[in-house]
Order: sequence, then structure tokens, then C-alpha cells
Amino acid sequence: MRKAMVAVAVAAMIAGGAEAKTGARKQGPVTDDMLVHVKSTLDGTMQPCWFWAPEKAKGEAVPLVVGLHTWSYGYTMRSNYAPVLEYAKAHGWAMVGPHFRGPNSTPPACGGDPAVQDIVDAVNYAKCRVKIDEKRVYIIGGSGGGHMTLLMAGRHPEIWAGCVAFCPITDLARWHADSLLKHPGRGRNYAKMMERACGGIPSDKPDEYRRRSPLTWLENAAKAGVPVYIATGIHDGWKGSVPVGHAFRAYNILADAKDRVSEADIAKIEAERKVPDSIAYKGPADPFYGPKMKVYYRGTSRNVRMTLFEGGHSGNYPAGFDFLSRQVKGKPADFTLPAKATGGERALSK
Repeated sequence: MRKAMVAVAVAAMIAGGAEAKTGARKQGPVTDDMLVHVKSTLDGTMQPCWFWAPEKAKGEAVPLVVGLHTWSYGYTMRSNYAPVLEYAKAHGWAMVGPHFRGPNSTPPACGGDPAVQDIVDAVNYAKCRVKIDEKRVYIIGGSGGGHMTLLMAGRHPEIWAGCVAFCPITDLARWHADSLLKHPGRGRNYAKMMERACGGIPSDKPDEYRRRSPLTWLENAAKAGVPVYIATGIHDGWKGSVPVGHAFRAYNILADAKDRVSEADIAKIEAERKVPDSIAYKGPADPFYGPKMKVYYRGTSRNVRMTLFEGGHSGNYPAGFDFLSRQVKGKPADFTLPAKATGGERALSK
């Protein structure tokens, strides 16, 4: 199994932005006939992308959801797109799953301009082929996909009716330092990947690290009123490589000043994996988070909601999709919860 995972990662890195033959092999719900190639409007290269739309989209405008892969993989890791496609098929939405230059170890990837444009181009590809409700275009991703979700929210807030980010990396310079620490949850390879993408270490290339970091851009999303849902497991950074402070700092930019979490509290949560009683969640139960996924912190402010739950480097896709399904572009975020629901922790590939 480990050898197979390595082979997939290597194949994705080699493929990069070039066309790749997937052969007859099928993996889960994402099948070969869904693979298209979208011409980049930035550099003219043909970029692989998964695309699916219901038959009714030929005559009726439907919502569109963009599903994103994680940090170390590209479009060949089909399981990253599976929950998004499954939801789209069940609810009659269209779906695109862009490659956005694959693993985050090359200059075009890792939040680079080509990767950003690839996602925009994938949305426009869908709009040109079926009827899309432009008031209901969404994006969702975890880990590296959470990084790109929040980056896209800030760089192109005009597109999105709602955004969901699980365990997002939000400050590349900080994550570079996080990754170099001798710590049970960290991995130095991530720092090396960022150095290859950004052309050096943060002190040598500060502008590159800032430009590729969601925190640099999220004020744009706040001003535009883009609804955003952020969720992360409290053990990430220990059982997983992204300290939860990354999610909290994104929330702080999107939230009203009075609702923000202090750096002292963030440091305590990261170090002890406990939430100070003064900010611990004491509200009504969320049906998407059962006893095994206890909610330790929940912040809801302006158009953002942040959930810290019992879990690791993972997301809760049912909760994320329910949030997206309620959002309409140009309207305030709808944080309504159903009386009954079923959620679940889904581990994210790294």
C-alpha cells in the first residue's frame, strides 16, 4: 500500500500540468470519462480537470461545486474528489475537480498565479458547457485544498457563493517554520516543497510566501461578504501536520474584531490541545457533530463560521455541504442547521 501511494505521488509530480493518460483504470466514483483538459488562459497549457454535470444542466441552471485535491497530490489522486462528486450526483449539481498544477512543490503550484487561474478557468469551462447558476458557485477542500479554498476566496471573491476549508494552511512562512520543528505531527518535507515552489526560504523570498498565503488576501473576502466555513480537528498539528492556529487566524480576519480569538489562546490550544473555558463552546448541539466529534470551539461572526472538533487532520464533508447548500451569492451567510443530520470525520491525505 505504501509503495502504491508513493507511486501515485510520483506520477502526479511528473504529470504536472501536462496531459496524462489514465488508461482504463477506475477509482471510486471518479471515472476516466470525466477527465477533460482545460486550456489555461494564463500560459496556454492544457490542464487536466475532472468534470461532471447532470443531464438537466443542458437546459436548467444548476449549482456548481469546485472540489480540490490536497497538498502533496494532483488530479491522479481521485479519492480527493470523491466526496464532492458523490454530493454533486446526489443533489443534481455540476462539479469540477481541477489539477491546479498538482503537488505544491513547483513554482506554478502552491498558490501560484497559474494554479489560481486554473481554478478560475475550470469554473468558466463548466459555464461554457452547461447551464450554471452563477449565484450558486461553491468551492470546498481540505489541507492543501483548504489552503487553495481560502486563497481563492480572497483572490476571487466575485466568483463564490460559499467556501468550505478543512484544516487549511493559511500562512506559508509560518507553516515553513512549523514544519521544521522537531514535533510528532510535523514533516520537514513540506518545508522543502515550499522552498522549491517559492524559490527559497521565507527570509529570502518573503513576497512569494506572502502572495501564496490566504491571510494576505482574506480581507477581500471579508469585504465582499463571502460566506466561509472553516473546520479543523483539535489534534491537527499533533496527529497531522497543520497546527490549528492556521484556521483560527483565517477566522480572525473574516470575523468581527470583538469575536476574534487571541494569540495567547491560540498558543494554548496548539500546545495543550485544550480550549480555555472562557471561549469553549457551550451552545446547542450540532447534529453533524456527534459524541465522537465533540465541538470544542465554535465562532460565528459576520459571514464566517469556525468549528474546532474532536479529530485530527480531517474534515466533516456533510456539514460542509449542508452549509454550502444554503448559501446564495449576494446574501448574508445562512448558518441554519437541520434538526437532524449525520456527519462524520473524513481523514485528509497529506
